[in-house]
Amino acid sequence: MTPTISTLGELKKAGYISKSIKDELRDNLILKIKQKENVFKGIVGYEDTVIPEIERAILSRHNMNLLGLRGQAKTRIARQIVELLDEYTPYVAGSELNDNPLNPISNSSKQLIAELGDKTPTAWLHRSERYVEKLATPDVSISDLIGDVDPIKAANLKLSYADERVIHYGIIPRSNRCIFVINELPDLQARIQVALFNILQEGDIQIRGFKLRIPLDIEFIFTANPEDYTNRGSIVTPLKDRIGSQILTHYPKSIELSKQITAQEAKLSVAQKQHIEVSDLIATLIERVAFEARESEYVDSKSGVSARLTISAYENLVSTAERRMLMNNEEKTVARISDLIGIIPAVNGKIELVYEGEQEGAGIVAHNLLGKAIRNEFTNLFPDPAKLKKRKEPSPYQYIINWFGEGNMIDLMLSENDKTYKKSLESIPSLADLVDTYTEKLTKNQKLTMMEFVLFGLAEHSLIGKNNLERGVQFKDILGSMFSEKDFFGDENA
Repeated sequence: MTPTISTLGELKKAGYISKSIKDELRDNLILKIKQKENVFKGIVGYEDTVIPEIERAILSRHNMNLLGLRGQAKTRIARQIVELLDEYTPYVAGSELNDNPLNPISNSSKQLIAELGDKTPTAWLHRSERYVEKLATPDVSISDLIGDVDPIKAANLKLSYADERVIHYGIIPRSNRCIFVINELPDLQARIQVALFNILQEGDIQIRGFKLRIPLDIEFIFTANPEDYTNRGSIVTPLKDRIGSQILTHYPKSIELSKQITAQEAKLSVAQKQHIEVSDLIATLIERVAFEARESEYVDSKSGVSARLTISAYENLVSTAERRMLMNNEEKTVARISDLIGIIPAVNGKIELVYEGEQEGAGIVAHNLLGKAIRNEFTNLFPDPAKLKKRKEPSPYQYIINWFGEGNMIDLMLSENDKTYKKSLESIPSLADLVDTYTEKLTKNQKLTMMEFVLFGLAEHSLIGKNNLERGVQFKDILGSMFSEKDFFGDENA
């Protein structure tokens, strides 16, 4: 239907058929499914779990509650459902409630149509204007959501309080024929949740005792965090009963999926993408930090570890490498394992600690998570030192360990240029050969990153020593580090 139509008569002549928003969503979803179109673009990891459940809810004409921990794309999914609406939809021009010209619900629109008939002016809403979002907070009132009597309007228009025209409609009635999203539903006070009962079940509202029934046409989508059920509030049972489908979201189930999300969402400038190379190894380590956090005894599992942690961490990593590049007046650089120290601020603010974690301190917990990520990824790529020792097999790391045991050491400074960094790593005998033995063909830059990773991995397995310096890290014999201060990633070497 074209938005050039400007009167009710023209709309009728064009054969416009009125339908509810739920039918509109359903019909457009059916069309997209038949055409094999991807409705939820950019939503990774939900193809076989969450998305089918959402599509079933839409086909069933249900209101929905997306239940999941923070950072699981709940709001993003809700916003994308807008794409299932018709591009334009007509309404009575000037209507407060987006009245359907063929089926008006407000008295003002009904009276206007009665007076003007087919000459009633119509306007058009683009689908982007048919999405309304409200963050639930404890101070939200019934007046905010439903509406109230407006004494100023009554005085200005010289109307009695018994006149329906004195009503000031809240955000929900004004969202008629729209998708209305309430984020963090449990944060609404119970008495406010009760006010939603009739709207969800019968589609009508009541305001200050007025005898009016307004059959609102709204697709409700709620989001909630399971943590809220115990920490701040809960969804009252009768309200849950009136929500057609409750859909559980989840975090990415694999590191590969998590990397896809991070790469897609990280906000990097064109210059950063062109001049900073980030190896797959380092991208994997960033994701491992989040996976380790979700399993950590120091992190509150009920709160969750948002996908925003890895996105922010990736951005911080690139900026750490970029800062070094600028300091050394280099045109390009490669992110290093030692650059991962730059992701700590991103981790600190995005993990909720339990009591034991608070005792340790956010910074130490973040360093330990990074250390665990390196230790566990190391055994995925190279032989596990513990298993070699248990089986009494020759260690492929012995030449490197012996070299440090002879009193040799290297310093990897955070700000040192690429040439010095390369020279330091290549000074260690057999390190390059070890990487060649256990990895597939790598580029020169990838090989240097892997060589550095071996040093960090051996240190995390207590085979060589690692001390943090004021502006970098030092690798040396393990015995020379036993009584040192905390290492680069926060653990004590022993």
